[in-house]
Amino acid sequence: MLKERIEKHLKEQGNNIYMEEKEFAEKHQLLAEADANDVKNSDNRFADAYIERGDKETEEVLSQETAEFLNQPIEYFQKNKNEFMYLESNWFDLIGAEAVSFETDDVFGNYEVMLGLKLPKKSESAIKSFINENTSSGSAKYSLMFSQQDGLWDFNFSLNDIEGFKEDLTINEAYQLIYRYLFHLVSTVEEKRA
Repeated sequence: MLKERIEKHLKEQGNNIYMEEKEFAEKHQLLAEADANDVKNSDNRFADAYIERGDKETEEVLSQETAEFLNQPIEYFQKNKNEFMYLESNWFDLIGAEAVSFETDDVFGNYEVMLGLKLPKKSESAIKSFINENTSSGSAKYSLMFSQQDGLWDFNFSLNDIEGFKEDLTINEAYQLIYRYLFHLVSTVEEKRA
């Protein structure tokens, strides 16, 4: 569960946290008062992430990228519709999300997010409820399917539907928005199950 993973992270990493983890830790009384003021700049959350660009048709790796690549506008994927980006980060591991891919939809031109999510199968209604209540468009475009084989939810959604989305985001800002959305999804679903 998220609470246990954050508690473990705090013990191992100290105050190496960002706003989402800090607010969660305060809510669940996982932080000492003296620790409550330390928050890292979220611009650096994915500085040590593993990043690849790939070809959508062949899934061939085109290039392994550094964190500098994240400073480009998301428009990069409108101009390079044949590409997708794959990002692995310890921060996504913390919330139970497997590597997060990002691309532009060929048909509608929306920015699509694809990932595996570690939540129990019985969480389906809570996940769908969160998605439907937390989209700016009112009708979320998403795909959610549980894989018995790996015990993950295959979750695809349109970033364009998420509150805070703007066309002029950088890739880094888009991934921060994705992280925040997934963090709140996981914490909300787990609180409903508790």
